[in-house]
Amino acid sequence: MGTILIVDDSQFMRYYLKKNIALTEHEIVAEANNGREAIELYRQFSPDLVTMDITMPEMNGLDALREIIKIDPNAKIIMCSAMGQQALIVEAIRSGAKDFIVKPFDQVRVVETIKNVLNGVPAVD
Repeated sequence: MGTILIVDDSQFMRYYLKKNIALTEHEIVAEANNGREAIELYRQFSPDLVTMDITMPEMNGLDALREIIKIDPNAKIIMCSAMGQQALIVEAIRSGAKDFIVKPFDQVRVVETIKNVLNGVPAVD
């Protein structure tokens, strides 16, 4: 069982991810509204996996990703993006993200991506 930090400025998206993660054996240890909170909660909980929204107030997901990778180069982070953010996804993967999921979320894709990243299965190109 892995521990998960959910990061998204949308309460609805956090709820939806929680609902999908509840179908797995993993535990959600914390939730953050923005990148700054994500960094602090990562330091506090050292989760096995982070789901990170790209577009958020105060600090975006790309900046938070880079900061978390500085703290823990082995951090497992899945980026969550809206359709049409391909360039940002590429930048996130180059910056250390392990995979991505696109909104609106597909339940099967969310569960499979979390499983694959936690098990070290490389992202599909």
